[in-house]
Amino acid sequence: MTDRFTAKGFADYFIDQRGHNNTFLDRIDALIDWKRIEKELLKRYRKVAGADGRPAYPALPMFKLLLLQRWYGLSDPGLEEAVNDRISFIRFSGFSVSSPLPDHSTICRFRNALLERNLFEKLFKEINTQLEERGILVRESNGAILDATIVESSRRPRKVIEVMAEDRREDAHESPSPVISYSDDPDATWVKKGKKPYYGYKAHIAVDTKDGFILGGHVTPAHIADITEFDQLLAEANLAPDSPVLADKCYNSMKNRAILDEKQYIDGIMHKAARGKPLTFIQRLMNRLISSVRYRVEQGIGTLKQGYGFSRM
Repeated sequence: MTDRFTAKGFADYFIDQRGHNNTFLDRIDALIDWKRIEKELLKRYRKVAGADGRPAYPALPMFKLLLLQRWYGLSDPGLEEAVNDRISFIRFSGFSVSSPLPDHSTICRFRNALLERNLFEKLFKEINTQLEERGILVRESNGAILDATIVESSRRPRKVIEVMAEDRREDAHESPSPVISYSDDPDATWVKKGKKPYYGYKAHIAVDTKDGFILGGHVTPAHIADITEFDQLLAEANLAPDSPVLADKCYNSMKNRAILDEKQYIDGIMHKAARGKPLTFIQRLMNRLISSVRYRVEQGIGTLKQGYGFSRM
């Protein structure tokens, strides 16, 4: 959809004549059918004017700015500065170099609008569907690896609580009493991992077993136990029947194994020894085999934290 924000002028023509350099952004731009993304956006997001009465920025270029923000780990003010300074950002987003560009507050409002409409999940699904159609992401034969990681809050409470849930415990979602927290990040909670306390969130992630592509995921407060999120995370992975599902022993429960059986998935949850019931040779062997491929989910988590700014939230 061409408008005053995306209509190409002489400067855009001159830039295009320089040709593409096969950069990361060029490859992504060619890989995705953005018309399909725009169609999903416009189903639930239609804004023709801003709060001040001026024409609203088009949805697709704004969404592409949010992708740039995540890929390059930029704050809202940082993205505003970058899009006004980097021709590659303007070209990828679809804005014209001569058009007005959104400021950081506009970017923030747009992101919140997508969150309120639950559009990120639909857009993420559409992108994954396109990757499947191109054979880049293959769900049918690969299966998934499930895991979770703590992401600390960028805020710090003014009072530290001494009694808190312990990570990887099945009853960790039942917060011990008393719960005392003073912070301007009210959704964050405390959890203890080993001997170290963390304040923040937990990202529950499913990746494919072949290449480590993220298939699905969601975020909870830090004290929520991994085991309770198994069913939702499995649904977000959207696997075909007979796919293997690999997971750490913290997901081990009769309920979760029954879920795999009911959905016709191959059970790859690691076994956990109980008091007086040590693991059999076969169970220990299975755990070793599962552990040998679980590094892919660790790579995915590492990429999110080191490359995309998920070390803080």
